[in-house]
Amino acid sequence: MGALCELVSRTILETGLFEQGAVRVRAFRAEVYAIADRLPENGFIDMNFRIGKGRSAAEKKSAGEAIFAAVSEHLATLFATPHFALSLEIREIDAELSWKKNAIHPRLRGK
Repeated sequence: MGALCELVSRTILETGLFEQGAVRVRAFRAEVYAIADRLPENGFIDMNFRIGKGRSAAEKKSAGEAIFAAVSEHLATLFATPHFALSLEIREIDAELSWKKNAIHPRLRGK
């Protein structure tokens, strides 16, 4: 999972649409879940990409396609089995209902 998180972070930054100080990639393991026909060998990764407003629909689509392609390639061996699912959803954050304080931005911006 660590390598996957690093890949997603790199891919996000390579789009050129997001500031380095704003990128946070994390993974949470679900200990309890049910998927499809509930076979124990089934697995999935559900990716949620939350972004601030300010990017066009084409930019959001391009970023999503880049992330999904990179992760799909990284997980190719899992797709070789009939037991794996991957999803990605991009959600725009409502700035009026989101509070953030970030001391990393000024450092990375050199201010």
